[in-house]
Amino acid sequence: MYETILVPTDGSASADRAVDHALTVADRYDGAVHAMYCVETHRYGDPALSSTELLLDDLEDRGGELLAAVRDRAVDEGIECSSNVCRGRPWEQAAEKAAEIDADLIVIGYQGQSHTKTDRIGSVAERIVRTADRPVLTV
Repeated sequence: MYETILVPTDGSASADRAVDHALTVADRYDGAVHAMYCVETHRYGDPALSSTELLLDDLEDRGGELLAAVRDRAVDEGIECSSNVCRGRPWEQAAEKAAEIDADLIVIGYQGQSHTKTDRIGSVAERIVRTADRPVLTV
């Protein structure tokens, strides 16, 4: 039923819950997880500037560390897991990755790191839910 599961993460508590759910679903249905981390380049201006490029590189490194932790956990649980770090708008990158891997399900945190209002869905999650052409589980 859910052979390929995409889980975008930003390291937030909500994203950690999404990783938990993605791994649980993958375990239950003998599926595989693909974790992704997207550096939101539109937030930081022109990447041609050396200081901006250094910041983006640092964010990519942070994303790589988060994804390594997800992969390690998946391996410990006997679940196949791949990952990638990308740059762009997270909702667009998630849609592209979901299509590329033919994901059966996208699991995403209800709110990300920058969200301060606990009673509202985050903007990235909202855009993914609204535009996805496949099932989305928000947690």
